[in-house]
Amino acid sequence: SGYDGSPTPLVILLHGYGATGALQDVLFDLEPATDALGMIFAAPDGTPDAQGRRFWNAYACCNFLDEAVDDVAYLNGLIDEISATANVDPKRIYFVGHSNGGFMSHRMACDAADRVAAIVSLAGAFATDPAECAPSEPVSVVQIHGTDDDTIFYAGGDLFGRAYPSAATTVAEWSERDGCTGSLAEVGAPLDIDFGLDGAETRREGYGCPAGLDVQLWTIEGGGHIPQIVAPFADEVLGFLLAHPKP
Repeated sequence: SGYDGSPTPLVILLHGYGATGALQDVLFDLEPATDALGMIFAAPDGTPDAQGRRFWNAYACCNFLDEAVDDVAYLNGLIDEISATANVDPKRIYFVGHSNGGFMSHRMACDAADRVAAIVSLAGAFATDPAECAPSEPVSVVQIHGTDDDTIFYAGGDLFGRAYPSAATTVAEWSERDGCTGSLAEVGAPLDIDFGLDGAETRREGYGCPAGLDVQLWTIEGGGHIPQIVAPFADEVLGFLLAHPKP
C-alpha cells in the first residue's frame, strides 16, 4: 500500500525484549489488518545486546548494559527510509509496542512528537523521570495493561533498579501534556481482546481531551504480560490510531 501515490498511514510495530518484529506480529497479527485498511506496516528489529537479545533503548527498559544505542534516531531514520519509497502521510504516523516496545513507543511520542500522531503501548510505561518527556506537540495515547502482569507491573515497579510508573500514572502524565482535564472515566463498552479470559475483560477509560486528542487506559482485568490476543485487538488498535491523525 502507499505505492499508488496517495498519502498513506504508517504503523510501526515494536517488539518486546528478546523478541523480533516478525515474532511480535505473530502475537499482535496487525499486518493483515493494516493490509485490509491500506496502511503501510513495518516491524523492525532492535539491537542485539551482549546476550544476543534484541532491545530498544527506552527509559527503564531495556538497555540493561547501558549500550550507546540511539533508537529515536534509528526509528526516525526508518520513517525517512519508508517515506523515500512510499507516500507516507506525515499526519498519520503511528507506533504500537509490546513491553520494551511499549516503553519505546512512549519514548518516540516524547522525543519525536512532531512526527508521531498516536501510540498504543501494551505493557510498556512512561519515563522514569517525568522531566525526560517534553513533547513538542500533543500525541494521542492508549496504554493497555493487564492487572496480573508479573513482568511489567500494572501498579509500577522497577527493572534492575530502574523505576517505571504505573499504568494509571503513565496516562495521567500524558493527560497533563496533552491538556486533558478531569479524571479517568469509562469511554465505550468493554472489549474482549484476550482469548484466555472470559467475557469482555478489558475496561476502557479516558480523559476529557481537546478536540482530536485522546488519552486512554485499557485495563485487561486478570490479564498477564502476554495476552492471548484475538482479532478485535487489531481492529480496535488500528481504529483508534486512524481516528487520531495530526491536526
